[in-house]
Amino acid sequence: QLGLVESGGGLVQPGGSLRLSCAPSGFTLEYYAIGWFRQVPGKEREGISCVSPSGGSTTYADSVKGRFTISRDNAKNTVYLQMNSLKPEDTANYFCAADDLVGRLCTDQISAADFGAWGQGTQVTVSS
Repeated sequence: QLGLVESGGGLVQPGGSLRLSCAPSGFTLEYYAIGWFRQVPGKEREGISCVSPSGGSTTYADSVKGRFTISRDNAKNTVYLQMNSLKPEDTANYFCAADDLVGRLCTDQISAADFGAWGQGTQVTVSS
């Protein structure tokens, strides 16, 4: 079964940093754009970042722009989300997902509907 596994979440103080990782199960990431999403109970899943298959193009939601950095290492079959200057409002369950289509580039609007294989999520809590 195709899927993704996220890791790296945890509890961090405001202003701190975390790095999330996303690794596939059953397929190779390098042909797919990968998105990071987050969700708080009772709210819609928010697309926050996307990286193109080659890693040459990235997209960020305004809520994380300038603080989060997405990257990928196709040799290690892993995508990362470096999160700096974390705020309490960043508290959420974070998911990574692979695009439905091989080779498609990221768009400005990071829509969950464009992504197929999903992970189970990793919880990030920002609190003092």
